[in-house]
Amino acid sequence: MKSSVVICVYTEDRWEDIRQAVESVERQRRPAHELILVVDYNPELLRRLRQAYPVAVSVGAQGESETGGQAGATSIRVVANVHDKGLSGGKNTGAEVATGDIVAYLDDDAVADPGWLEALEEGFQDPAVVGVGGRTDPLWQTGRRPGWFPHEFDWTVGCSYRGMPAVRSPIRNVMGGNAAFRREAVGEVGGFHSGIGRSVQGRKSRPLGCEETEFCIRLSQRKPGSVMLFEPAAVIGHKVPAQRATFAYFRSRCYAEGLSKALVTQSVGTQDGLSSERAHALKALPLGALRGLGEAVRGDVSGIGRAFAIVIGLAWTTWGYVVGSARLKAVRT
Repeated sequence: MKSSVVICVYTEDRWEDIRQAVESVERQRRPAHELILVVDYNPELLRRLRQAYPVAVSVGAQGESETGGQAGATSIRVVANVHDKGLSGGKNTGAEVATGDIVAYLDDDAVADPGWLEALEEGFQDPAVVGVGGRTDPLWQTGRRPGWFPHEFDWTVGCSYRGMPAVRSPIRNVMGGNAAFRREAVGEVGGFHSGIGRSVQGRKSRPLGCEETEFCIRLSQRKPGSVMLFEPAAVIGHKVPAQRATFAYFRSRCYAEGLSKALVTQSVGTQDGLSSERAHALKALPLGALRGLGEAVRGDVSGIGRAFAIVIGLAWTTWGYVVGSARLKAVRT
């Protein structure tokens, strides 16, 4: 089994993050077959990366080839996104140029533990498994988690959250920044849709998401009997900058998630599109709010903040979904 690791990049502001992400892939106990850096419509970043990571052949936006040197044990390829601008287009480009059996996606601001790729690959020993997702831990760039920030909402910063399985388990969908899929399965269902998440044109100011959620549900619907697997041994650390550790961002991200969920349900249906969310809202969130209040009673006053954030987070996500659904209904009529 060979794995192609894909990292989608878009800005030079993350140059150091990209470098660290690449180094974490190069340090894997089980080496990747290849590492593909997909640059999202940024010619200067494309040029700079090709200089930093020269390879035997690198494919550009128009399919041209360039000759260079070899870059270490893991072959590194730098390619331009040839699909719609955004994360979905970049992921589709990476899957199309990949030559491995498995396509593993890693965020450009994340670092993978040395056993990350090995753990992902082990999940595919069962032929029914078409996708495997790992555990993503927050790396708070402020030095510590804000006291008011509830673990149940770590998904707002791209991380695993309280309420997810603690052991290897089948799940509805994996998280996009720490996930792997059988390469042929990605193409069979048409790849990631560019009309969902941060690839939505004209809405770049909102922290949208859910492109991997829609993809996983659509993949499962079109391939009955297929399994998405959560593998907690596949660990990465995801950097959380200071601006994402604020309540303003938290609230904005929750609202944007609701908007995105409306697009997901339009694509795959309400029952599948909201099944996990209903379970989380009815079980994990009430328990989390009660836990926060209990911790406050026992002397941890920040527990009140966590309970309050859970209520606000749920309300803003729900409101985003209502607004998004109403907009889509208006467009259809």
